[in-house]
Amino acid sequence: MKHVVVEARPKARGPAVGLSKQAFDRAAAALTGILAALTVLGVGHLVAALIDPAASPFYALGAAVVDHTPHAVKDAAIRRFGSNDKLALFASMGAAMLAAAPLLGLLERRRPLGSALLVVLGGSALAAALQRPTATAWFALPTLVGVAAGVAVLRLLVGPAGPPARHQGGRARDRIGDGLSASARRPVEGYGTTAPAAGVGSIASGHGATPAASGHSETSTASDQSTRAKAGASLETPSAQVESVVGDTASAAQPVVRAPRGQFGRADDRGGGRSARGVPDGARPSGSALSARAYSESAVPVADSATGDEEITGPAGSPQQGGRSRRRFLALAAGVGAVAVGAAVAGQWIGARLRDVVGDRTRFIVPRASAEAPVAGTGVAPRVPGLSEFVTANDRFYRVDTALQLPALTSGEWRLRIHGMVDRPLELDFTALRRREPVERMITMTCVSNEVGGDLAGTAVWTGYPLAELLAEAGVRAEADMLLSRSVDGFTAGTPVAAVTDGRDALLAVGMNGEPLPIAHGYPARLIVPGLYGYVSATKWVVDLELTRFDRAKAYWTERGWAAQALVKTASRIDVPAAFATVEAGEVTVAGVAWAQHRGIDAVEVQVDDAPWQPAVLADEYSTDTWRQWTWRWPATPGTHTLRVRATDRSGMRQTDRRTPPFPDGATGWHSRVVTVR
Repeated sequence: MKHVVVEARPKARGPAVGLSKQAFDRAAAALTGILAALTVLGVGHLVAALIDPAASPFYALGAAVVDHTPHAVKDAAIRRFGSNDKLALFASMGAAMLAAAPLLGLLERRRPLGSALLVVLGGSALAAALQRPTATAWFALPTLVGVAAGVAVLRLLVGPAGPPARHQGGRARDRIGDGLSASARRPVEGYGTTAPAAGVGSIASGHGATPAASGHSETSTASDQSTRAKAGASLETPSAQVESVVGDTASAAQPVVRAPRGQFGRADDRGGGRSARGVPDGARPSGSALSARAYSESAVPVADSATGDEEITGPAGSPQQGGRSRRRFLALAAGVGAVAVGAAVAGQWIGARLRDVVGDRTRFIVPRASAEAPVAGTGVAPRVPGLSEFVTANDRFYRVDTALQLPALTSGEWRLRIHGMVDRPLELDFTALRRREPVERMITMTCVSNEVGGDLAGTAVWTGYPLAELLAEAGVRAEADMLLSRSVDGFTAGTPVAAVTDGRDALLAVGMNGEPLPIAHGYPARLIVPGLYGYVSATKWVVDLELTRFDRAKAYWTERGWAAQALVKTASRIDVPAAFATVEAGEVTVAGVAWAQHRGIDAVEVQVDDAPWQPAVLADEYSTDTWRQWTWRWPATPGTHTLRVRATDRSGMRQTDRRTPPFPDGATGWHSRVVTVR
């Protein structure tokens, strides 16, 4: 009499290849969170390009960060990164997103927690966009569309967490029939082990266990089939090696035939060839010993080629809930990532095409002044290696502003409105502006965030139109003491009316060093007021001038605690030798610059260690509105020395040695450098 015994035995396994199912699912969920965040930003940026670039969720959030950053942090960022402070902000925002975004995907496994968190974060971006100074109701659309796309990504790529699809522990105990009840299991004759009922191990077609062998009557077939169905339904993923032993109870034991792990052979009713994978004809019962129908109606284990684990597959061989196709996920994830990045790139491209500022600037002709600014000669700018150029090139001129993306304003779109406490409000375009006489002036500008010895100062030749003439045409009323200038992106600066009308060269500038204003420096028009820090005077992309009072209005930085009025403080800097330089003993040239715009520099002194102060040689003065270069011949002796510099302006004000930070109205203190002489 023949019997078919199905027994599960532990299989020796080497180290798993790749991630386990649970680890892969977690990694996939985390990646999906990042993709969802990128989708929000990319799609939002694309939609914003059609409305207003300032409505982009990424830039709106960045602007909100700038608006609410404590001044100490802002100063530290500018001190560390200088004009690259915006790149540092973008990098910090990106790092924060990469750290937090995975949480979206991980929470989405407990749907809808991830989507809910994304909506909350989207609400923050929405609020930031609507709080921009130039915001309209349309500013909400980019964030809303972006968040909807992000939620769709979470739903597409993250399935709800369910029971593990792969057995992770107790592999030595994995067996077919683990889910069977004790009543459905019995000792198998001659093997001394427990196996599923015969109906599970084989489908009798004249080859099932006899009643005598099984201890059951033939009438138990229906019960066995029912038990088999239950076993298939409750079958956990086995990791044991399945063995089929075929033979006559009266004969010697037949060799054990091992089928590939996780696979059952199909019956070949034709009786020829290898009907079961890995099971030759001679090692299987004739006919349909292992019926294909028996196993196609119950779940069977299928090996995962990537990890060596198995998935439970249903009738069609597709993963049941909890299993997933890694290739399908990776393909979808790559597609989503490409769409997100493509949307951002498309948004940037569309924005540039819709507002062709670069092309407009290329076509812009700088008006020619009847009296050009004199060239700075060698008397003004001595030739000393390492000394700052007297005129700063456009691409090296410092940039500090609140614009995370450059405003896109063409000369054709530009309008300047002059209103408020005036008798005759004006609105000018470039056609009207060009009917006026332009002037050309060399002026040094300084940022209030400049630290002692910092490089946030520069000199350029500015071409433009006198502000005093424009205000006179509008008719400024006597009670007005503040000129509130506004940028196209909503930035504001408050300038004393007296500083614009006292005869200094305050300009509505349209050219810089003989070129149209660089876009980063205010194209097509900006303000320049000598003697004032930029935050209270040098509005870029200016479109509005309102005459008002300091007791009625506050500008952007004034609202954040900075001084309402801020004259440039007298300052000086050592350019050479460089910090911690090593020089040869003997005569060493020490050189640098000093400035006190609209007052002028009267003297510069240098000190070595604690020795008496020595007068430096001043270069010729170009004007009181520019910095002044200086040199000093130092008889250097071996050792490590500290050099210090201080300046005195034309009003008799000498620099103080008291060190103060830039907040709230500019830094003070002597600049120093340590030098080694050998």
